[in-house]
Amino acid sequence: MSVETREFWKLWSDGPRSAAMNMAVDETLLLTAAERGVPVLRFYAWECERVVSIGYVQRADAVPAGYQFVRRPTGGGVVHHDFDFTYSVAVPNGHWLTGLDRTMSYDWINRSVQEGLRSLRVAAALADQEIGGQVDRGTMVCFANPTRYDLLLDGRKIAGSAQRRTREGILHQGSLHFGGPLPVPRDCLADALAAGFATTLNLVLEPFCPDETMLAFAEELAREKYAAADWNHRR
Repeated sequence: MSVETREFWKLWSDGPRSAAMNMAVDETLLLTAAERGVPVLRFYAWECERVVSIGYVQRADAVPAGYQFVRRPTGGGVVHHDFDFTYSVAVPNGHWLTGLDRTMSYDWINRSVQEGLRSLRVAAALADQEIGGQVDRGTMVCFANPTRYDLLLDGRKIAGSAQRRTREGILHQGSLHFGGPLPVPRDCLADALAAGFATTLNLVLEPFCPDETMLAFAEELAREKYAAADWNHRR
């Protein structure tokens, strides 16, 4: 499969932020996707190493002792944000990715990540299994439970992702974790992943810089939603 028409996407090489702000920024990108009209690929990090994010439907007691946590707007399992590389894609409604079923949109995005890793001589494979019915999704750990189109290295999951679909479009959140420190410097991994998206999806990636209005909205969303107990302890 190939994408024939070249597209222009935005690339935001963001820095570390608090757990609440990271989730608020991602949701803000989804909420404002229509007015931009083009997808945004965001790379980011976390201010605290002892922090995890949990999936939208997970229980708060899935959080390991001694860790800060935030509930994601997307699904999936517990993700440790100590050594990981985190990214998101916010796609406006009407883009061809939103016309695909969830499985195929995962396929395109995760093959883009796979291509980026290939350029670093990391030969990751796409998983073809589904999470078994015996797994408790309320407490499962993301990287211990591969599912279709996750990325595996020597049989171990190194990349997972989850999506939220709304009338505004798709928010796809992903994480790469190699079980310890990243195998290459973070900026090298970012460059490789950006190139992987550009090659696989036939993109030109243009730098994205959020304006003050967008950041102010995200800060308010972080305070009122993602830092609030009502959101994080809802289950």
